Amino acid sequence: MKFELNHTIVDVPDSQKDYRLLWVLRDHFKLTGPKFGCGIGECGACSIHVNGEVQRACSLVLEDVAGQKVTTLEGLSKGGELHPIQQAWIDENVPQCGYCQNGQIMTAVAAIEQSPRINETDLYKALDEVRCRCGTQNRIKVAVGKARRVMGREA
Repeated sequence: MKFELNHTIVDVPDSQKDYRLLWVLRDHFKLTGPKFGCGIGECGACSIHVNGEVQRACSLVLEDVAGQKVTTLEGLSKGGELHPIQQAWIDENVPQCGYCQNGQIMTAVAAIEQSPRINETDLYKALDEVRCRCGTQNRIKVAVGKARRVMGREA
């Protein structure tokens, strides 16, 4: 079963077509960005992009992404440079426990790339769909604002 993963065409045996995508990404491809959180698509820890839209990898099976473009946290950087949102995360010292970081970053990137002039209210509403247990929402908002300025995508 072929699909594009982080800018490279990959092939996984058809015998794995019913495997949860999260486990294919983590176990087969050894990608650690998407995390297992709730297992039912509610928390957002396993967020990825499928054709540019944020999706929950724990709710998809491999067959769902056949022929599609899948991007994980690891695929956001280009040419050895971090995505502006990833860099802002570091600059603003956002991470604490790490539970929500993948989901927050993947959600922010998708929201901004799909709607470059998305207003703060709608952007923060999208980010609130990813559960943060340790309360770094204020630093997340600062980092996203900084990245938007760097990207020239302010509302």
